[in-house]
Amino acid sequence: MSTATRNRQIFAAVIGNALEWYDFVIYGFMTVIISRLFFPADSEYASLLIAMATFGVGFFMRPVGGVLIGLYADRRGRKAALQLIILLMTIATAMIAFAPTYAAIGIAAPAIMVLARLLQGAATGGEFASATAFLIESSPPERRGFFGSLQMVGQSIAALSGATAGMLVTQGLTPEQIDAWGWRLPFLFGLLIGPVGLWMRRHLSETEEFVAATQDETQHLGLMAVLREHYRDVLVCFGLVVSTTIMFYVVLIYMPTYAKTQLNIPLKDAFTAQVAGLIFLTVLIPLFGMLSDRIGRRAVLMLAALLYLVLTYPMMVWMLAEPSLLRLAVMQVALCSAIAVGFGAISTALAEQFPVRQRSTGLALAYNMAVMIFGGFAQLIVTWLIKETGSLLAPSFYVMFGATVGLVAAYFINDKRKHVEAE
Repeated sequence: MSTATRNRQIFAAVIGNALEWYDFVIYGFMTVIISRLFFPADSEYASLLIAMATFGVGFFMRPVGGVLIGLYADRRGRKAALQLIILLMTIATAMIAFAPTYAAIGIAAPAIMVLARLLQGAATGGEFASATAFLIESSPPERRGFFGSLQMVGQSIAALSGATAGMLVTQGLTPEQIDAWGWRLPFLFGLLIGPVGLWMRRHLSETEEFVAATQDETQHLGLMAVLREHYRDVLVCFGLVVSTTIMFYVVLIYMPTYAKTQLNIPLKDAFTAQVAGLIFLTVLIPLFGMLSDRIGRRAVLMLAALLYLVLTYPMMVWMLAEPSLLRLAVMQVALCSAIAVGFGAISTALAEQFPVRQRSTGLALAYNMAVMIFGGFAQLIVTWLIKETGSLLAPSFYVMFGATVGLVAAYFINDKRKHVEAE
């Protein structure tokens, strides 16, 4: 494959990945608004918990969708799986964008939301594994860290786009306009990008590494084969994802809700701080991907876990001492920079634990189980912890728990940066 062709393939994969993740995370940014329109309850707290639980519901389908689509990708190829995924996401986003509110159709409104989140969960369950496998297999062995980091760049662009959409809506519209129709605008934008993603993925070529691996009949396919032959790798990957997924969903997805409901910082200011942090995240991820090509995945991932462990608590203490847009923005920039360290190396590290014909399945299993348990319900868990403990520092304790798990897991990875094994 020529360099120009490879670059076009990588660009198409990253943009498609960003479009896919945007549709999934925008619900998290709109939770405060969706909670009162679709999940009315006796109190704002109860309504918010129900909406957050619905956000988490999508994660129940991620292991199922991830394994099924992963098996499909390992049999039919990365391109076919990536096309299927974006089609499912487009359908789910349309359901949310046009869903009548509870005031219009009653209990059917939250039912539509739940069904849409289940479809989104199935789609994103396969996205990480299939897109990561595609990027890793399209890259030169000595630059896999950099190319693999572009998977997380896609997720960062998605979160940045979602935060920007939330900022524009909350700053440009009145509360009445937001409740009436403005909250739908970010989802309608997500719906428009569906055809773009489908078109881009139709023009992808299958990776040469996958095509070559299909000739190897010794690689056993299937979920049980992955569990039997790679149970240690699955556990190590699970631990790595626990750390990064908690940081992602607490710092990036939950923080606007936290700032609004716990600190009384206007939602528009919370989104502004989020955008600042995400700009740093997006720029820094590839740099740490390249660093992992030089010093190894293990060193970078252990550094990331240590930063999560020692940085989150003091930053939150400082921010809570005098809540403001400035302090929130500084905290978000610092924590997003720490996230960039882990995001730079994790995609490649996870992919390198599995051989080609079992890569998508193994990745999907470890990644989606960890995200389902520790990421999808992060908002719900943290909100409940704050209520039960009375401490606004509860998010930092959850992050520190994940960092400890990730630090142990990073020590045990199989670091293949120097000598890529024949697969």
